[in-house]
Amino acid sequence: MSQHRKALWDADLDEDLQDVDLNLAIGNYGQNGLYEDAQSRIDEATLLAVQQQMAQQAAFAQIPDVVKRFIAHFHQAVLDNNLAEITVAYESGWNRLTEKFYSKTEWPEAEVIAPLVNDDQIFLVLYRELYYRHVYSRLSPDLDDRFHSYENSCELFNYLLNSDGPVPLELPEQWLWDIIDEFIYQFQSFCVWRSKVKSKTEEERALLADANQVWSSYSVLNVLYSLIQKSKINEHLVALQEGKSAEEIAEIVGEYGTRPLYKLLGYFSLIGLLRVHSLLGDFTLALKVMESVELNQKSPFTRVTACHVTTYYYVGFCYIMLRRYPDAIRTFVSILNFILRMRQYHTRSYQYDQINKTADRMYALFAICNALSPTRVDDNISNIVKERYGEQITKMSRGEEGIPAFEELFLYACPKFITANPPPYDDPELLAAYVEEPHVEPAQRHLSLFLSEVRAQAPVPTLRSFLKLYTSLDANKLAGFLDADEEEMVQQLMVMKQASRSVSRLENERGLLDGQMISTSDLDFVINDNMVHIAEQTVGRRYAGWFIRNTEHAQRVLDALRAAPLPVHQKPKPAGQPADGPKDGAPAAPAPAGGKKVAWGSTKAA
Repeated sequence: MSQHRKALWDADLDEDLQDVDLNLAIGNYGQNGLYEDAQSRIDEATLLAVQQQMAQQAAFAQIPDVVKRFIAHFHQAVLDNNLAEITVAYESGWNRLTEKFYSKTEWPEAEVIAPLVNDDQIFLVLYRELYYRHVYSRLSPDLDDRFHSYENSCELFNYLLNSDGPVPLELPEQWLWDIIDEFIYQFQSFCVWRSKVKSKTEEERALLADANQVWSSYSVLNVLYSLIQKSKINEHLVALQEGKSAEEIAEIVGEYGTRPLYKLLGYFSLIGLLRVHSLLGDFTLALKVMESVELNQKSPFTRVTACHVTTYYYVGFCYIMLRRYPDAIRTFVSILNFILRMRQYHTRSYQYDQINKTADRMYALFAICNALSPTRVDDNISNIVKERYGEQITKMSRGEEGIPAFEELFLYACPKFITANPPPYDDPELLAAYVEEPHVEPAQRHLSLFLSEVRAQAPVPTLRSFLKLYTSLDANKLAGFLDADEEEMVQQLMVMKQASRSVSRLENERGLLDGQMISTSDLDFVINDNMVHIAEQTVGRRYAGWFIRNTEHAQRVLDALRAAPLPVHQKPKPAGQPADGPKDGAPAAPAPAGGKKVAWGSTKAA
């Protein structure tokens, strides 16, 4: 019946409008179609916004309640500048929830969780910093992630550097270090990704051509130097070394330098510059920027273990590339002993794996240094190095045959070097030429420079082994041992003499580049009237440490034996007695008075 009425209503409408010109009656309010396209675009934009809002609401509904409570609590702790609560949320809560809910996927986007934090833009910038760090460490960042992480970093540093006065924000030391560390890591990752031209799509090449300032070396260095200048951290460190009072230091550094946020960011930026200049291959400048920083256990960077390890790794590597092997060995021994002492603490740290990997790379670098400049060092470190890289150490002592072992350890332990200049994505012709001609990777370029020094010292181990057998030796006889003519033999002796000299820091010198020329070998020689006179310095073995370590080991073994339960002595059963013992109701036989007693696993007569 309703369908019949609907049909009659439609028929009446058609009859009423049959003689009416609808175009005249309604008119054209679109002004001949002038705004029709704009109206459609507005509608599309509105529809897109609505769809995006609905998608965000759906994503918000999928967030677990425990994550929502965590974000709200985290936000409140940041608002209150409650360092204790921020530290717990940052080091414990975030990592625990990541493992439980987001180990293989992204955290919710900042726009999705914005209602939980009242759209607090400062907290959302900090949240995005954690969000993109998670993407880089657990997932594979795409081009949008790389661009957006750069934009978020710029927004964070602009807020810190360009606000009217110091910002009212307090963050834990660990988080401040991680902000600088992650900023440099993402820069390094982008440079490595950008240099691989052949794997880029046309769309990616076009975007990289338009955004040649994204993650540029200039912008990264500008941020680090700006934080250093804003905090006046170099002036602060110099004033501390001169013994100035807290009031004098506060007057020197100003309102920014007295705030822990800026002071620590400036300090960590010094370590960041050490790292960036090392990645770019300027090892002298890398150590120069650390001129005000003292490498000892009282320095501020030791409060953050990851920063402590990173600092010593890059300082030691810079010394290697500057041919200052004794300083490199001293640096690596210091930090590796620290890691051994603090191993129990590191197992509880969320950065334990990363610290372990860096330590393993430093053991490899230590093996290289000790092969090029043999010296007596801590037995604990030497034993670990021999255990891990014993095969490579043996090869490196064989002269030219050991070059592949040097190459293997160097490529494993060196930083991931980068090039300051990107490929010419904005010029198709230059880009085509760039792709066609072989491109030398930065790591290979630094490897070739390092191996040139190693090859120059290749004859030294063989020559040294001969000289240690004599106190004086005829030059012609030595040339015969080496299967070389006299002139070539003299050249090898001069190479050995040069290899046994190195610039090294003394105890009273503060700058990492300071030092004096010292002899690094216990073997020296002079040539006089066709005779080679050899002098060897013998250092007496320190037996006290050996006895102490072995006594402690014996004590631990004895304590373990005493704590172990005594073995139960099984008394032999008579031949006529069944295996199950006496029958039910039969009294048990009393123990003989003169039986045997058990003492420490053996038997003795009572």
